[in-house]
Amino acid sequence: MTIKFAVVGTGWVAGEYMKAILADPEAELSGLVSSNPDRAKQILVDHNSDARCFGTFAEMVKDPQIDAIVLCSTPDVRAEQAILAAQNGKHLVIEKPMAMNKADLWRMAEAITRNPIRTVVSFVLRWNPSFDTTKSLIDNDAIGRIFMAQIDYWHNIGPQYGQFRWSSTKNQGGSSILSAGCHAVDALRYFAGEIDEVTAYSCTTWSNSEYEFDPNALAIFKLKNGGLGKISSSIECKTTYKFNVHLLGEKGSIMDNKLFSHTLPGQTDYAAIPTILPDSGDVSHHPFADEIKEFTQSIIKGTVPRSDFFDAYKTMEVSFAIDESIRSGSKVILSS
Repeated sequence: MTIKFAVVGTGWVAGEYMKAILADPEAELSGLVSSNPDRAKQILVDHNSDARCFGTFAEMVKDPQIDAIVLCSTPDVRAEQAILAAQNGKHLVIEKPMAMNKADLWRMAEAITRNPIRTVVSFVLRWNPSFDTTKSLIDNDAIGRIFMAQIDYWHNIGPQYGQFRWSSTKNQGGSSILSAGCHAVDALRYFAGEIDEVTAYSCTTWSNSEYEFDPNALAIFKLKNGGLGKISSSIECKTTYKFNVHLLGEKGSIMDNKLFSHTLPGQTDYAAIPTILPDSGDVSHHPFADEIKEFTQSIIKGTVPRSDFFDAYKTMEVSFAIDESIRSGSKVILSS
């Protein structure tokens, strides 16, 4: 069985998805959606693909030859496209953020519930080898209950990136959290569990910033397990790309790829685990191939990938709660 994909968009990330699909023996790149046919045709030539070019999403979503769609469109249209795809029985790969507001997120959930399809949301770091290692250590009780978790996303996303022209706007970027920091929110949930309460703040970096919103945000959480969490997101900063993962547990601690654990009783300092860290903002460094492979298998075998819509929905709920707390100046209680 071969899963036939269409990719929506022709940007940097879309190109990585095309590579991932072409590398999977059980997947086929069958379509590319773009309002710029000349650019789309050249991209397909560059990828040595004979996929069909579609001028509109509406045209592609009706094609019975397409099994699954990768949404690399801008975030402001993602919700409508996802709803239409679900109504037409197309499986979905959804880039983050899934939606720009809670109302659209609810509408997406309703459409996917009514029209059961396989989904995966691109919190792509869940497929990073260091994340795999950390999750395995946690699941095997290497550090016990996590009572304090701190995750940082620091990445200077400026005019050097093509997406900046739209991701810096309130309409399509939304906030520091929606634009990028939601990766940190998802990582904290993935490692430390669900979140009950949010208090958050934001600030500017430079007075001449081109961002239409504060590019820096920090949130403090009360975790469902009784512990505490903190995430920070800075997309306008003087630093190399950093994704810091610090976890304090009752039986040990993890700092990125370093472990201090009760399972190593003779240990006198943190032990470094050789692995691939999430230490680059270059999307070619991100494990899209592993994400697509797992998603393809989920369609074929009827399994649920590690970041399906309904799991990622919870990350988006927390992300919206962070922005709500920033706007209101008050804590936000998440419904159970």
